[in-house]
Amino acid sequence: MEKLSNADLIINPDGSIYHLNLLPEDIADTVITVGDPDRVAEVSKHFDHIELKKGKREFITHTGSVGKNRVTVISTGIGTDNIDIVFNELDALVNIDFKERTVNKELKSLNIIRIGTSGAVQPDIPMGTILASSYGLGFDALMHYYEQQPSDNEQALLNQINQHFSHIEGINPYLTQASEDLLKQFAHDLPTGITATAPGFYAPQGRQVRAKNTVNNFIGQLNSFKSANDRITNLEMETAGIYALAKTLGHKALSINAILASRVKFEFSSNPNAIVEKAIQMTLERI
Repeated sequence: MEKLSNADLIINPDGSIYHLNLLPEDIADTVITVGDPDRVAEVSKHFDHIELKKGKREFITHTGSVGKNRVTVISTGIGTDNIDIVFNELDALVNIDFKERTVNKELKSLNIIRIGTSGAVQPDIPMGTILASSYGLGFDALMHYYEQQPSDNEQALLNQINQHFSHIEGINPYLTQASEDLLKQFAHDLPTGITATAPGFYAPQGRQVRAKNTVNNFIGQLNSFKSANDRITNLEMETAGIYALAKTLGHKALSINAILASRVKFEFSSNPNAIVEKAIQMTLERI
């Protein structure tokens, strides 16, 4: 079996993976991702036991237990560029033999649940909603660098999305469905919808501050897309990369969104921490 080069798989002198600073035994089969490093402790404070705390750069990791279940929570930082690092390194930790630098014969599939914040682009989704992403729709370029094998359902829906946004120059989105198993476990009673992932926070999400935007009324263009029961419900910066890389690497993924803003009503929550806490507690109760 071909060995991975030192440049392709970078392992620290202590045997840990390059950016995350983790050893294979440090992570559980269930992984919760959060963007904000400070939110890691907000999740792990609910653990019955914490066995490990590690950190490097923006990547903070706590592993412990919730009841009889071992759980890891890790911060990704903001954006799909960081998702690329975190998901490839999580996969390496469970599916590569670091000593031999070869891919394991038997591959492991992780259950990965994102708990993140988001803004609603539909007027009937109030602030405070906890929403699960049925699909991740990426307007960033991450998955243009990876081979993808969309299902017939994903491709058909993406074709309609491409037609809807065809007038916007340079946009080439990708689309990936959530894990059906995780949807049933964590989101059976939650509202769902297509989550759009942007490559930035300001103009890429339709915000206008000082720099002039090239895409007019982006929020309106998002909320006007509908296909049967599918519609774009919210906008953030990680979900599409999480779904697409998870599928590419053979893991299950689900994004749970704490809706802090209404982009159509120009409102932002006065108590965002309470909404995030609600999403955290609900997720942990369902593990």
